[in-house]
Amino acid sequence: MYYIYIVTNPAKTVLYIGVTNNLRQRTEQHYANRGQRGTFAGRYYCYNLIYYESFPDATAAIVREKELKGWTRAKKEELIAMMNPTWLSYNYSV
Repeated sequence: MYYIYIVTNPAKTVLYIGVTNNLRQRTEQHYANRGQRGTFAGRYYCYNLIYYESFPDATAAIVREKELKGWTRAKKEELIAMMNPTWLSYNYSV
């Protein structure tokens, strides 16, 4: 199983979209890397998982990731709100 996911920073001002085959591990990595300048998610403290979708294969997940990365911030917010209207962190539930 593969996943696309969106993480945000504590202020919810920055969104990061990624792909993984292990959502729990990747979320833990984002948390461990918070504040590290070497990655976008680390630099902007994006570690709160607020949205995800599952896919049977990597190709489908990557296609969806690219699609979402092309969306406006407003459109991404609408998508997140459909699954998670209050933007609660799913870090401990995956």
